[in-house]
Amino acid sequence: MYSARRVLIERYTLPEMGNLWTEAYKFKTWLEVEIAVCDAQAELGYIPAEAVAEIKAKANFDPKRILEIEAEVRHDVIAFLTNVNEYVGDAGRYIHLGMTSSDVLDTALALQLVASLDVIMSHVEALIQALRYQAQQHRNTVMIGRSHGIHAEPITFGFKLAGWLAEMLRHRDRLCQLKKTIAVGQISGAVGTYANIDPRIESLTCQNLGLEPDAASTQVISRDRHADYMNGLALLASSIERFAVEIRNLQRTDVLEVEEFFSKGQKGSSAMPHKRNPIRSERLTGMARLIRGYAVAAMENVALWHERDISHSSVERVAFPDACILTHFMLVETTDLVKNLLVYPDNMARNMNLYGGVVFSQRVLLALIGKDVSREEAYTIVQSCAHQAWNKPDGDFRKLISEDPRVVEKLSPAEIADCFDPQHHLKNLDQVYQRLGI
Repeated sequence: MYSARRVLIERYTLPEMGNLWTEAYKFKTWLEVEIAVCDAQAELGYIPAEAVAEIKAKANFDPKRILEIEAEVRHDVIAFLTNVNEYVGDAGRYIHLGMTSSDVLDTALALQLVASLDVIMSHVEALIQALRYQAQQHRNTVMIGRSHGIHAEPITFGFKLAGWLAEMLRHRDRLCQLKKTIAVGQISGAVGTYANIDPRIESLTCQNLGLEPDAASTQVISRDRHADYMNGLALLASSIERFAVEIRNLQRTDVLEVEEFFSKGQKGSSAMPHKRNPIRSERLTGMARLIRGYAVAAMENVALWHERDISHSSVERVAFPDACILTHFMLVETTDLVKNLLVYPDNMARNMNLYGGVVFSQRVLLALIGKDVSREEAYTIVQSCAHQAWNKPDGDFRKLISEDPRVVEKLSPAEIADCFDPQHHLKNLDQVYQRLGI
């Protein structure tokens, strides 16, 4: 059965990207390459200009017919050319002169990958703007920072988002470079020697298609470029996964500092009506695993036999559509998730002050050291009070510190109070915001 879409994941396919990976779009790019080569051939006097005009006027294709022909000839490019010639007629003999199949396939694939990257980059920009806005909104929303999953010292939620923003800005730069890497074509014939086609035709064709000629192709464009592209998507997906995992952790019932937006009528569990699960973040986590898997496959495609084999072809038919479609979906999903994220400052304050502000232990330690207490002695005093308060329903680190004679001897009530002011931890965060232009 003929399928209009060349994708495996209809559930996660959004039209903006999915349309770039249909069979019809693929054949459209093939025809675009063939006609661009004919234009170059005519410009250099190798074929009649009137033949090119006739080709342009008549050239067309029928995806269903191509599949019918391919079932017989077992070669997709030959099937495509046969079908195009059914429309063009006699002038069709000038199509594909001196070329090999990979000239069409690889150059057209570059067009698809560039178009896909343009879509991805536009949604990276949308996510950047969503993160920038939320980082501004929560610049002063104080929360606890965590290391090893354990309460550490105060930060702000805006500061956390600023880190995400910085990461996405780096991805934007990487994707710009990737576009240069992948926007490469070849019209060099069998084994890439230009034996039956003028190298100037390659230059003119690529120029007209908005590509650069590959510096030294074999019969295919070397797959390190494609592996680089896929690794760029995998790294982007991994960053999105990092954001998603953070949201999942912060949404846990015993934390509940942020939460995915839960729409009216949405249900979290078939068995437990109370559930509000971080399903979107979990979905993003799973998708990142897929894209990283495709990156591994793309790297394994680099080692082809001699000047070319086709072991990469079957991989790329699956990997590139799926990876581009999934990356696009992830960006759209993440942007909406960030824009509509529910943030609970009261819960953040409650969590930060568990056990009587035990997270301010370093401030007390440094204050005692500043009063000529040795670091070892100061650490012992503070740790003793902290561990007495830790994980006790009525644990109160601040009370224990305020009543410890070794502390009271050195620190005044005002100095002790200053140790528990979270603003001390936030005083230099403006530098981060300034670097990011927030």
